[in-house]
Amino acid sequence: MSDQASSEKQTVLVVDDAISNIKMLGEILREDCDISFATNGKSALSQALKLTPDLILLDVVMPDMDGYEVCQHLKQNPATTDIPVIFITALDSIEDEEKGLEMGAIDYIAKPFHPPIVKMRVRNHLELVRHRKKLNMLSTTDGLTGIANRRRFDDLLHKEWRRALREEEPLSILMIDIDNFKRYNDLYGHLKGDECLKHVATILQNRFKRETDILARYGGEEFAAVLPNTELAGAQQFALQLMEAIEKESIVHENNGEFNIVTLSMGVTALIPDNNIELSDALSFSDGCLYEAKNAGRNQCIARLFPGSQ
Repeated sequence: MSDQASSEKQTVLVVDDAISNIKMLGEILREDCDISFATNGKSALSQALKLTPDLILLDVVMPDMDGYEVCQHLKQNPATTDIPVIFITALDSIEDEEKGLEMGAIDYIAKPFHPPIVKMRVRNHLELVRHRKKLNMLSTTDGLTGIANRRRFDDLLHKEWRRALREEEPLSILMIDIDNFKRYNDLYGHLKGDECLKHVATILQNRFKRETDILARYGGEEFAAVLPNTELAGAQQFALQLMEAIEKESIVHENNGEFNIVTLSMGVTALIPDNNIELSDALSFSDGCLYEAKNAGRNQCIARLFPGSQ
């Protein structure tokens, strides 16, 4: 994780039905983090999904849906289960604290608020979140190219699949392969091969402008990408732009048949996920499109709708 990312303000979601408490916590914490707020449980769950805050401060006693129920919903949803929750409450019995911790909360802050205590507890937990994210980033980054690795790709793809399923939105998957890369290594050596992989990864990554788009090194000379909320025509156009960007670099590859430069083959598929489609089948179909492109002579893009998709 870059220094810039480490210095960015983290986000805290404050959930309390009393506006006075929200204002007070906002005053206490505004120097350390960005504050969002919700005044009821339903709004809290919606905000947590939308913002994915770094930390949630959650009032226990609220009308309609109390803090315990909100916490239970947060922990049951894969999209929010990892967000740490601190209960803020005037309830001070051991039983109440045990119940909150059993629900998955990491700490308690008692009312009435003591500003220095609130500030330090939130600051400490945010620092833990920052370190956890840094470690996670290191474990999900490809050591050679610096882009996402297969593990991170799989995690993010599953999240985007669930979101597209929920929102009934299109999703496109790209499988990308450097043509005749084994021949490149045989001719120029593995050190040059590594340099080529890094060069290609950098060029590709620079073309991914939307935060929701995912590019990863899938293995060896193969890359994979996910384009949320993108139909087949848009995904195919983007894939062709990626191929053109690599061609323009004119990376010499004298063992690449008629082309003599590094080229890419791509398989692209698009679909609107539904409960009758397995994610693994969509990946396999995209991979099949890639091999069709390679068998057709390489330096090509084969793009097809997933069978039966809208």
